[in-house]
Amino acid sequence: MGWTSRDIPDLGGRRAVVTGGNSGLGLETVRALAAHGAEVILAARDPARGAAAARALEGRIEVRTLDLASLASVEAFATGLDDGRPLDILVNNAGVMAVPERLLTADGFELQFGTNHLGHFALTGRLLPALLRAAGARVVTVASLAHRRGRVDFDNLRGERSYRPFEAYALSKLANLLFAQELHRRAGGALASLAAHPGLSATAIVVNGMGTGLRGRVADVFFRLLGQSAAQGALPILQAATAPGVPGGAYLGPQGFGGYRGPPGPAAMSAAAADPTLAARLWEVSERLTKVAFKLP
Repeated sequence: MGWTSRDIPDLGGRRAVVTGGNSGLGLETVRALAAHGAEVILAARDPARGAAAARALEGRIEVRTLDLASLASVEAFATGLDDGRPLDILVNNAGVMAVPERLLTADGFELQFGTNHLGHFALTGRLLPALLRAAGARVVTVASLAHRRGRVDFDNLRGERSYRPFEAYALSKLANLLFAQELHRRAGGALASLAAHPGLSATAIVVNGMGTGLRGRVADVFFRLLGQSAAQGALPILQAATAPGVPGGAYLGPQGFGGYRGPPGPAAMSAAAADPTLAARLWEVSERLTKVAFKLP
């Protein structure tokens, strides 16, 4: 049967942050972490939706506002958590997918790259002191099978020269993997940086990103027919965040055909995602764009 949420160990005394925790994969991740004793901060762009989601769950759950498309919101969120306590688990989950037209974040970045990658990059950097206070902290960044189609064009990160919705999404997911791998290298064992993907999971990200037009409806039906539930899709994320013995730098995903569905386990990443030179360059660019520098031991 493979690894399931029943295999999550006791998380009593541990503190976790899950971005995009009010729906889909994030909601299932919050549910499982809280059910196993963790104190969970559910980070949501819309606090009302976050509160509604939390009321339907059991456990110690606190809702806080976080808009990853705003670096000011990221800073405010991190400042609000700066209470001297350790942070054991950070799940960089929230995201937008295949937005039909080129939109910008509050800071002028292309929305998908700015939200999915730069927002989480800045968040992790600002939460780093709390993560380093924990013994064996884990940072789990949620990637996608779409990363295989990603290409980093450093001259077009804002999508100004050309914008294609799915290509922009694939770039952001490739950037997620490059970030997770580079953080693992730079952390030097001070924390564990891992990545996971949900395969094809039936969540609201398709319609939320692509809209309710024909393309969005067709994609949503495709995911629901060939994919798996959000609860099943969250298992690789939960395994990366909690399972004993999972090494830093690991990439996990469903084990079924094509990585679309099935129990979680090791996943394959593209050659680009495993390129340390590309990862180092993207890291330097991301520090410059976000003005967030990681102070690692």
